[in-house]
This record gives sequence, structure tokens and C-alpha cells, in this order.
Amino acid sequence: MKTRFSSPIAAIAFFVGFLAQAEEVRLYSERHYDADKEVFSEFTDKTGIEVKVVKAGANELIARLKSEKNSPQADLYITSDAASLTKASKAGLLAPLKSELINAAVPQALRGKQDTWAAFTMRGRILVYAKDRVKGQLPKSYQDLASPEYRGNLLIRSSTSKYNRSLLASIIAIQGKAKAIQWATGMKNNFARPPQGNDRDQVRAVAKGIADYAIVNTYYLGLLKNGESQEDRDAHAAVGVILPTSGDRGTHVNISGGGIIKGAKNSSNARKLLEYLVSEEVQRKYQRLTSEYAVSTQVEHEPLQKAWGEINPDLESIHELGVYDQEAQKIFNMVGWR
Repeated sequence: MKTRFSSPIAAIAFFVGFLAQAEEVRLYSERHYDADKEVFSEFTDKTGIEVKVVKAGANELIARLKSEKNSPQADLYITSDAASLTKASKAGLLAPLKSELINAAVPQALRGKQDTWAAFTMRGRILVYAKDRVKGQLPKSYQDLASPEYRGNLLIRSSTSKYNRSLLASIIAIQGKAKAIQWATGMKNNFARPPQGNDRDQVRAVAKGIADYAIVNTYYLGLLKNGESQEDRDAHAAVGVILPTSGDRGTHVNISGGGIIKGAKNSSNARKLLEYLVSEEVQRKYQRLTSEYAVSTQVEHEPLQKAWGEINPDLESIHELGVYDQEAQKIFNMVGWR
């Protein structure tokens, strides 16, 4: 069926409108950072491609992607958890990236094994301690924290946090289920209070003297240091940082990353956006604005990140977080870590 136009001007207006509508990328995102708005706006300025964002939790977005599998309503899926990317890939929701730019910018360990996703930021799950109260030898590993030596002196958020599930999932991958149960039990016995609040709340509580130690994500320290509240800046100044090891590996890390949705209408634009996110320019911006680590080895860390110490990330467990995610939650429930 041919489209008829009343005049040449009407035809031009139609095609201009069609092209304008086509220059977009629709994004499902679990991330909630203001920095993303700035990055997406700059991407639009550079390319003319408008970024339309729908935000929700990881499980909700994956369920939505499954329900829309035969008629995708988004082009790019972004999450702040490697396990969620693995789940989406295994469910057949993501298409191969097929990008030489991404392959060159992102280490292989931080890309999906089937070329269905790539990381663009990384964060460590680390230990902070009260500098004015803790003296002598410091704990060196996550396993140390489960020792009775730290009974009633440890703060951490709820087991419903994906950050804690991914940490326990990595321990299952490294040391097995029995050791993971032993660790989770020891940790639960060492809580200074029932888990509550987010990672910033744990640092604030250490500064107030509720406990001497807390497990938090690295980038929350940047949010506290650069926050508007003097109380938050003081809380950051009150704690020291330990980059713990896990078994014979380095510090547990998780990532934010994205994958192109299979059958996406704007897959080319989705690829362009993900390539932009892994560029050195944007990697540096994220480090500066969110204190997340760049994934590119060519990007120098920010002074605050250097002050934490030289991180040795456990990249071996990244692809196993999704495998053991549900097992981790079962262990948390079994030992009473709420």
C-alpha cells in the first residue's frame, strides 16, 4: 500500500518526522544515579539520538523483558548487578554486541561469555573501620570478619541487598556451600544491630560509635565525601578503608553493565550508546561523579580511589554471581540473616 501526500511539503514533513522518531534509544535501567542523566544528555548532544529511560528494579525489568520478548519495547538493558545480566542472557533476552570498540575497551572478564553484555563501571565491596577506635592488626579478608573476635562489632545492610547476595554468591563460587554457610553464620553472629539502612547508613553508624566495622560499596564513600551534609563528610573522614580478600582471590567486585535487547527496533543506537558508556571519556566522568571504578585499564583512578589502596579485583567470580544468586539467598534465610 502506497502512502499518498497532499503536497510535497506534507511528504517532507512526514519523512522528517519519521527520521526524528527513529533517532532514539529506549533504555530499561536499574541504575538511579544523577550522573547517568548527564552522560545520556551529552550522548544526545553528540549523536542526536534521544535516550528514553524507564527505571525499575532488576527483577521487575527482567520480568518485563520476558513478557515483551516477542515485541520488545526497549533497546538496551542496563543494571548494576552482574547476576542480573547473566540471568537476562541465559533467558535469551540479549543479543550479541558485535562491537570491536567494546571488545577493545572492556577486559574480557568484564564481558558476557556469549558477547551479550559488557560492564562500564565497577565497584568493590569493602570494609571500613573507625580510625579513632581500632588499633593494632586489622582484618584482611571477608572470612576474618566471621571470627568471634568481631562479635557485636559489625554493621551491614539486609540480605535482600543484591550487593550482599553477590558477595555471598562469590564465596560459594570460591569456597563452596559449606564454607559459605559457615561464613554467613559467623557474620550474622557478629552483627552490632539487625541489618538496616543502606551502605551510607552503615558508615554513619560507625562514625557514631555503634560499631567499629562495616561492609559497604566503595562508591558510597565518594557520595559521603562529596555530599552536601557536613555530617556525611565527617562520617567519611572518620573511617579507614580495607580492601579485603576472599579465599585466594582479591576483593569482591560487582559491575554496572548493559546488553542490547534481542529484537530491539533501535539496536544500532543501543550499540552506539553502550560504546559511548565504555569510552575513556565517560569512564573518567563516572569515576569523578560517582566514584565507581572505570573498567578500562587505560583510565587512571581518581585520587580518592587511590587513597583506598590498590584494588585487586576478583574478576573470576563475576560470571558465577548469577549461578549462585538464589543459593545465596537461601543461605541467608537459613542462618537468619534478614
